[in-house]
Order: sequence, then structure tokens, then C-alpha cells
Amino acid sequence: EGFLGSVGPFPRRTCSDNPVQFKDEGNKHFQAGDIDKAIECYTNAIKTCKDKMLLGVIHRNRSASIDVNASDIKALYRRCQAYEKLGKLDMAFKDVQRCATIEPKNKTFLETLRRLGAEIQQKLKTTFSTDSRVQNMFDILLEEEADKEKKEKAANNLIVLAREDAGAERIFQNNGMSLLIQLIDTGKPEMVLAAIRTLSGMCTGHKARVRDTGWIWEDGVTYKIAVATCNLFQCVYDSLTGGDKRVYGKEESLVLDSTKDLKTILLALLDMIVNKNVSGHGRDQALNLLSKNVPRKDKKDQDHSKTLFTIDHGLKKILKVCGQVPDLPNQLPMTDNTQLIASILLNKLYDDLRCDPERDNFRDICDEYIKNKFDPNNMDKNIHAINALSGLLQGPFEVGNILAGRQGVMEMMVALCGSEREVDQLVAVEALIHASSKMSRASFIITNGVSLLKDIYKKTKNEKIKIRALVGLCKLGSAGGDDYSMRQFAEGSTEKLAKQCRKWLCNPSIDVRTRKWAIEGLAYLTNDADVKDDFVEDEPAMRAMFELSKSTDKTILYAVACTLVNCTNSYDKKEIIPELVQLAQFSKQHVPEQHPKDKKDFVAKRVKRLLKAGVISALTCMVKADSSILTDQTKEMLARVFLALAEDAKDRGTIVAQGGGKALIPLALEGTEAGKIRASHALAKIAAISNPDIAFPGERIYEVVRPLVSLLNTERDGLQNYEALMGLTNLAALNDKLRVKIIKEKALPEIENYMFEEHEQIRQAATECMCNLVVCKEVQERYMEDGNDKLKLLVLLCSEDDEKLQRAAAGALAMLTAAQKKLCTKLTLVTVQWMEILQRLCLHDNLQVQHRGLVIVYNMLNADSELAKKLIESEILEILSVIGKQEDNPSKQEVIDVARSCLVKAMDLGLIKPFS
Repeated sequence: EGFLGSVGPFPRRTCSDNPVQFKDEGNKHFQAGDIDKAIECYTNAIKTCKDKMLLGVIHRNRSASIDVNASDIKALYRRCQAYEKLGKLDMAFKDVQRCATIEPKNKTFLETLRRLGAEIQQKLKTTFSTDSRVQNMFDILLEEEADKEKKEKAANNLIVLAREDAGAERIFQNNGMSLLIQLIDTGKPEMVLAAIRTLSGMCTGHKARVRDTGWIWEDGVTYKIAVATCNLFQCVYDSLTGGDKRVYGKEESLVLDSTKDLKTILLALLDMIVNKNVSGHGRDQALNLLSKNVPRKDKKDQDHSKTLFTIDHGLKKILKVCGQVPDLPNQLPMTDNTQLIASILLNKLYDDLRCDPERDNFRDICDEYIKNKFDPNNMDKNIHAINALSGLLQGPFEVGNILAGRQGVMEMMVALCGSEREVDQLVAVEALIHASSKMSRASFIITNGVSLLKDIYKKTKNEKIKIRALVGLCKLGSAGGDDYSMRQFAEGSTEKLAKQCRKWLCNPSIDVRTRKWAIEGLAYLTNDADVKDDFVEDEPAMRAMFELSKSTDKTILYAVACTLVNCTNSYDKKEIIPELVQLAQFSKQHVPEQHPKDKKDFVAKRVKRLLKAGVISALTCMVKADSSILTDQTKEMLARVFLALAEDAKDRGTIVAQGGGKALIPLALEGTEAGKIRASHALAKIAAISNPDIAFPGERIYEVVRPLVSLLNTERDGLQNYEALMGLTNLAALNDKLRVKIIKEKALPEIENYMFEEHEQIRQAATECMCNLVVCKEVQERYMEDGNDKLKLLVLLCSEDDEKLQRAAAGALAMLTAAQKKLCTKLTLVTVQWMEILQRLCLHDNLQVQHRGLVIVYNMLNADSELAKKLIESEILEILSVIGKQEDNPSKQEVIDVARSCLVKAMDLGLIKPFS
């Protein structure tokens, strides 16, 4: 039984041809070394055995015997036949190959070998043909009893195939569209997901295929399906609008006008957002798609017809989404983010309008919608109207503020605040909070809202309403910003309010929607430096905020970003010029004052505490938010925070370790100009002192180049220029692909300009960067061109007093003269001081500078015999001799070896003779 023996008790057989007995006998022969008899016993056991499990054991035993006795041709050929019947052609082929090797003239073996070879080739051809692969994948996916793992593999293969143009065309030609519809009709989430992702691949950049999709859209029951459907919409939309720039040949001419299809898509999306059968995730994605594709990306583009079309056919639908009250029955399915996404869409549409009549029309539609919802006999309709107004106040505030001032609106808010229903009070208080957002433009709230909110805060015992009323008071009390002299509340009141907010924030028994309002309060209260300091001292409160920022509720992003900007003092600060302060005081004008706790050392301590509490992981999670809620303004605030956190070089390792390097890349590439500059600067700070391979792993490293090059612009300040050059130097040291990327981003002229810079550190950083770039042929060609001072500048920089600058310039010269012999001769023509400068390099106290100088001499000796003669006739020979004669010394060996190589070259040229 030690040899693949019995696998368990089997039924006894009374007849003499018992397979178990044959097997046991075969085992004994095998152990005794009589392989032929063992094979015979196993063969007899196979003939009589009807038990599948036992048959498997006997087959394995006989197979093992054959492997031991490889010369048993009869057994080998029998196994070959068995394998062939089982469809294992490759195994059968191996066995008959062994048979043919032992008996090369056996016609049966040779014929079987030829036949099996042909069958294997045909099977391979069939298996790997795209048509067959497509059909096999669909067969597996649509087969009810197919193995789950097999189905997943088939789905992934189909998606990959659809991303290649040839594969996508084969799917399309092989009835792929109807088969994909069958997959969607199964209703199984994994099948629906595979079908939608396959359709995305097929439709990318291909108008003709897009027209044949039949506008199959899935509403998105799960988040993944909603995102996949969103991607499919985007692929179709890009294909029809020309957003996908790839060329797809003659099929393009089949679709002349896509305007009708584009309108069909927009109407489909607008229908989706008010369709009760669409899930919350699907609704979010539809709103996101409208935000991304309807408003103009560039205001210089005169055509904003998509915005006007959307306002005419869908503004009321968007307002309906804003007005939904999740606590009431029969509402549209929503996520935590849906209403804010709708508000952001309203803002983008309004911002895209070009003239007053268009804005008046937008406002009139909103006004009519809200007025028509007011009904003295139906409180649910009233709170829908006030909630829609909240949506406008979070979006196009100008419109919301005007409508909030309309007769009857404030009265309705007061009535709702006094209602016995919790939902009425919540909706009214939230509307008051949103109306308090911009103090200068919310005059009616100042006179009516403050007393109302105070009254609610004192009287209510409901925590949810209490928090919201407090946030409203926080907003109204923070109008002075960080100006210490403009505090709205009495001394100590702000800290008390903030303490209460932190307490609510840390209470897990309160629902997330309500705890979110506590952060809203802190976003305003942290304008006060005392509040900032108290908050960063409260680590549980910080961690609670960070955890909430990672949740699926993305409406919190803006408030968290505001709070962090305040705590790190990374907002724009007005420079206080003493002379202007005196002048203002003399003329009795207000002078902003800085709080003592807003000074540099306090800010630095707050940064350390934020890092310790895990702010980086929260920021990286926030940046990944795939939603229009991550607005350009929010991105800018996150970039400001990152830059403040990266100020101290010691903290940059922590930022990299927690994924901050990766998170900064999208912030540097998209958003407001101010946001991109700050994110790029933070990237430069990290790239300047970190190992770029670790800070930006994989292909991401190539995306870092453009942000760094953008900081070389002369409009950027000196520190940004310097740190960008340092970062580019680090990147240029890594590989040719990165060097080529830097050149393609047109960085060379800027780097060359900074090599002329008066500021020593910037000049040094630019020269170091150039030193790493001169290995590129394109850079070498710039130095070989006539009529410029590039080479002369390098030679003169070698004579500067700064050792780091000398080392960089000499390094660049050493590499250039090694790569291009013509530059050796050109070097002697750029300045009469070239020989003196070269001698100084070769005698330099710094071994690295000296080594580079000697390499230049070696390159010149190899370049031109006349030039070599001129060098050897100068004091260079004496310098080489002195260095070359030194005893071997590990610390100076590189320098000594180059000097000796120069002397050997001079001997080879016959310019000097060796000592006898």
C-alpha cells in the first residue's frame, strides 16, 4: 500500500477476476522489481474493473510501471491509444514517439505518429483562431452548468479581446452584439459586468459599431456595473463627438452626422436621473456623465448648444433630484452623494451660459419649479421645494440666493423650523445653513437667520437638528476668516462650539450624515487659530474625520479639505507691509492682524500632528474619488495641504511611504492653475530628495515629468524653479526613456536659460540637470550647432568657485567630449582661457572635479593628433606625470588610473617616450 495502493475499502468480489486482487498482485511484482509482470497484472485489473475511483488508481500504477520500464513497447502503445481516446493528444503523441524511437521501422508507429501530429496541429489552429475563441467564450458564459472559475476566465478573455481592434471586429462579425445582449438578459451581475466592459472595448473610437449597439444601457444595480455603464457611455460619446482621436479607416465615412445620436444619449441620461427603476449608483453616474460632457471644457469655444439643450430638456429633472428627501416614502433611489452631484451639475450648467438672457431663463425655470411646489395643504411638496432650493444654494449660489429672498420663502423656512416632524426641521435648517455660505451675498439671512438658528439650538432636544443649527451659527460666526481682530463671537465661544463639534464627530452612535455636519462646523471654526490648535491636539477627533473622509459619502470632501487647509495655514495670505500698516492706522482704516498661533512654529507643530494621525492615507483616498464632487476647487485645497505637509524634508519619506507621491500626480495634471502649481511643487519637493522609483512606482514616474517642467516657467518663483530642476536631475539619472520624456516636454531651452541664472543654487541645479541629459544624442547635437554659446558657458562654469557647480559642468564636458570628438576641437575655440581652466580642473583638490578634468584631457588626446600635441606641449604633461607616478591608493585610484591612461595614449601617439 506504500505504492499508490488501496484508497479505501472496496466491495468484495466472489469471482476469480477480482480487479483488487490483480492490483495487489501487480503492487507485489512492482516492489519485487518484476516490472513486466506488474504491467500485465494492472492490464488485467483494468479489463475487469468497473469502479471509477479504483480504475484511476490502477491506471496510475500501470503508468508508473511503464515509466520505470520505458522499453515495454506494447504497454507504451496501449497507453498511447488510451490517451488518444481520452482526447489527450499531446500525451498520446509522446508515447508513440518513444515507441517509434525504439522501433524506427514500425509502420504502425510511424503512421500513428504522423496522424497524431496532424490532429494536434489542426486542434491548435482551431483553438487559437479568433472566431473559435470568441465562440468558445460565449459558450462557456451562456452555459448554465459551467464552472464559476471557467466563466470568470472566459469573461476576462472576452474583455481583453474586445480592447484589440482585430478581436473587437471578430466579436462584432460573429454575432457578438446579440450574444452580449443575451449575457445582459441573464441579469447575473458578473455576466452583465463582462458584457458592458466588452461593449466598451468594441465601441471605443468606432462610430460604425456604436451605431449598431442599439443603445443598450444598464441602469447599474451595483456600483461596479454603474461605473462600467458610465465608461461605456463615455466611450460611445467620445466616439461620436471625436473625443477619441484615433483613426479607424473607411468605417468612419459610414457615419456622417452624429448630432441625432448625441441628443439621444443626452435625453437617455436625463431620463435616467428621474427613473425610479434606476439605482442610486446608476443615477450618480448619469449625473457625472452630464457634468463631464455637457458644459464646455474651454470657454473660448463658442458652441455651448449642449448646455442650452440640457437646460431646456432637463433642468427641471435635475431640480427634482435635488429636491428628493430620502426620509420620505416613494423617493428616487439615491446614494449619499446624489444630491450634491446634482447641485454641482447645476452650477456647471449655469457657469457655462454666455449672456444675461440665458441666465434669466435658467433662473425663471428654477423660480417656476420651486413656486409650483409650494402647497399649504401638502407639507411633503413644501419640503421638496426647500430642498431643491438647498440644491441651488450649493450650486449656482447667485440663483439660490435670489430665490431664497423671494416673498414667502423665508416664511416657509420658519414654518418648517417650527414643525413637529423631524424631517421638516432638518430640511429647513440645512437650507438655512446653505444660505449662510457667502456672508456678503446673504443679507436676508443675517437679519432673519441668526436668531432663528439660536432659538432652534437652545430649544431642540434632537441631536441631529442641534448639530445642524450649530453649523449654521459656526458659518455665520466665521466671517472674519483668519483675521484675529474680526472675531464674531465673544472670547472663548468659538472654542466651545468647536469642542461640541469634536465631541459629536467622535460619537459613533450618531449617524454618519449627522456627524458629517460636525466637520462642516469645524471647516468654519478652524479659521480661528485657537480652534486649529485644539483640534490637532485631539487625535481621536482627527482620526474620526479621516475615517469619515474614506467612506462612500463623498459630500464630506470639501469640508475636510477646508479644515485641513485652515489647520496647515495653506491658504493664500496677504503680505502685511509695515509701511502700509502705519498708513492704514493713520487714516483709521482696518488692519488685518495675525493670531499668535498662526506663526510658523505653531503651523509646523500642527503639520507633525496631522502626519502622525494619518492625514496622508485620508488625502490619497480623497483624491481617488471618482465623482464630480471632487471639484477643481476641492482638488486645489488638497494640493495646498500636500504642499504644506511636504515643507519639511524629513516628512517627505512618510508622504511617499503612505502613497502621497502617486496621489499628487492627478492633482498636478488637472484642476485650477493654482492647484496644479502647488501639486507640481509638492511633487518637485519629493522628487528632489527621494528615490523616484520608490516615490512614483511603475509607469507613473513618466507622468511626473510634465508637472516638474511646468515649474521651469519664468513666472514661477525661484524656489519652485530650483526644486523642479533638482527633481528633473534625479529623474534624468534613471534611464534613457525618462531623459527622452524630459526633452519631449521641451524642457531643454528652460534648463539652458537657468544655467545663465545669477542665483548660484539655481545655476548649479540647472547645470547638474544638463550633466545628466548630455548622454542624449539630441542634447549633444545642440552643443555641436554653430553660433551659440552653450559650450563656452560650460567651459566658463568649470572656472567658478562653487565646487558643486564645477563638478556638474566638468561632468557634462567629460561626457560630451567622450561622445562627440568634434566638440574636443570646438572646446579650444570658445575661449582663450580653455587651457588654463583645464589645468585648474586637473589640479583640483576635490577628487571628483579632478577626475572629470582628467577624463576631458583623455578624450581630447583621443580626438585629434594636433590637439593631443598641443596638450602634451603644455603644463598638462607635467600634471599627468605627477599624478600618474603616485603609488596606488584606493581613495585616489580612479584619478591615478585616468592620468596613466593619458600618458599611455601620449606614448602610443609618439608624443612622449617611456623611461628606459
